[in-house]
Amino acid sequence: MSILSGVEPKSVFKYFEEISAIPRPSYQEKAISDHLVKFAKDRDLEVHQDSIYNVIIIKEASEGYEDVPPIVIQGHMDMVCEKVAGCSKDMETEGLDLVLDGDTLSAKGTTLGGDDGIAVAYAMALLDDKELKHPRLEVVITVSEEVGMDGARDIDLSMLKGRRLLNLDSEGEGSILASCAGGGRSDIVLPLKRERVRGDIRMLLSVTGLKGGHSGDEIDKGRANATILLNRVLATLRREADMRIVALEGGSKDNAIPRESHALISVPKKMADKVAEMIPALSDSIHAEYHIADPDIRLTCELITDAKKAIELDLPEEAVGWHPLTKRESHRVITLISALPNGIQRMSDAIPGLVETSLNLGVCYMTQKELGLGYSLRSSVGAAYSWLHDQVELVASGLGADVSFHGEYPAWEFVDKSDFRDRICEIYKDMFGEELKVEAIHAGLECGLLSAKVPGLDAVSMGPN
Repeated sequence: MSILSGVEPKSVFKYFEEISAIPRPSYQEKAISDHLVKFAKDRDLEVHQDSIYNVIIIKEASEGYEDVPPIVIQGHMDMVCEKVAGCSKDMETEGLDLVLDGDTLSAKGTTLGGDDGIAVAYAMALLDDKELKHPRLEVVITVSEEVGMDGARDIDLSMLKGRRLLNLDSEGEGSILASCAGGGRSDIVLPLKRERVRGDIRMLLSVTGLKGGHSGDEIDKGRANATILLNRVLATLRREADMRIVALEGGSKDNAIPRESHALISVPKKMADKVAEMIPALSDSIHAEYHIADPDIRLTCELITDAKKAIELDLPEEAVGWHPLTKRESHRVITLISALPNGIQRMSDAIPGLVETSLNLGVCYMTQKELGLGYSLRSSVGAAYSWLHDQVELVASGLGADVSFHGEYPAWEFVDKSDFRDRICEIYKDMFGEELKVEAIHAGLECGLLSAKVPGLDAVSMGPN
C-alpha cells in the first residue's frame, strides 16, 4: 500500500516511493540502474547505460520547443546507507521502510536516501509527463557519487547537446549553488602488535547519542566526532589506569561524522574499579563541552564476558578473544588519531561563513593485525588541499602507517558570468517576489567533474523546491 499517494507533487513522490523499494548503496547500483533503463524503454525514450551503470535518458523537445536550448537535469542514484544501532535491515538487499509523519518523510531506522533519490524521482516525473511543454531534456543519473564521484568521473557525455546543466543535489530553499569544494579520500592502515596479558579483564567503552551529519554540510555545526572523543577517553585511561586497546570501531562512511564509537579495552583486574569510577567525570566533561551542539552524548563503560555484546556493536566476533595491543602499540594508535588533523582547518576569506578547508575521520576499524582509518578531505582552494594532503601523509607515515589517496575530484569554481544562473534568478523573483541567493558549499558536487567534460557547460545546483 502506498503511503505517499496523497503527497504533492504526486508524480514525484510516486517515483520516490518506487525507487525507495530498491536497495541502492554506492557500488551496488545495478538494480536501480536497470530499473531506470526499463522505465525509459517502456516510454520509448532514448537511453544509454554504461558498464558501471550510469544512465542517460533523453526526451526530445515538445512541438514548438525544438529551437529552445536543451536542459541537462542531473543527479545521482546511490545513497548513503546508515542505520541506527539495533536496526536489523540489510540495506544491501532490502528496500526502505518509509514513514510519513505530518509533513515529514523519513525511513524507519535508516537513512532516507533523499540525497539524491529526490533528483531521480523528479527526473522520472518530468520524463513521464505527457502534458509538459519542454525543450529537449537530457537526464544524467550517475553512480557512486557518495564515495568519490566515480560515476561522474568516468561517464561519457558525448551524446549530450545541452550546455545548461541543472544539478538537483542541493537542499537549501531560497538559494542555489554556484561553487563547491574539491576533495578526496584517504585510507590509513597501521600495522599492529599484540601480546598475551594474564589476569586482565575486558571492558567496553562506548560514545553514543551524537547527531553526526554530513562532513561537508554539517562540519561547521560544532558537532562532536564520536571516534575523536573516544580516543580522548582512551588517552586519559592509558595515562591513569594501565589500559590497553583490544578492538576499536567507529563510523562506516568517510563523509559522515560518526555518531557512535566503541572500544574494547584490557585493564588489570585491580584497575577495573578505578576505570569505572573515572567514567562519570569524563562523561560530564564531554557533555559540558558539547552540551549545545550535541546535547545527547553518552559515555558508557561495562564489563564484557562474552562476544555477544561486541557483535551487537559490529565489533569483530572474535575480538573478545584477541590479545590486547602492547602498551607501545596502544600508545601509537592513540597518538596517530590525536595527531592527525580533524574538522575545520580554515574558513574562507572570500566568502564569509563558508568553510574553506576541512577533513573528517569518518571510518575507524581494527582487525587482529591492523588499524584502519578513513578520512574525507575537502577544500575550495587547490593549494590548501595539497597541504592538507601532505599533512595527513606526513603524520601517518611518520608513525609507521601506510597512506593512500583516491576518489579525488576538482572544485567547482565560481564564474562571474552565467546566463543560465541569471535566468533562474529572474524566474525565482517572478514566482516568489524575492531575490534568490547564490551561494557556495563546502560539500562536493558533481558539477566540477561534469563541467570539465563538456566545454561551455553552464551549471547551477538547486534543491527540489
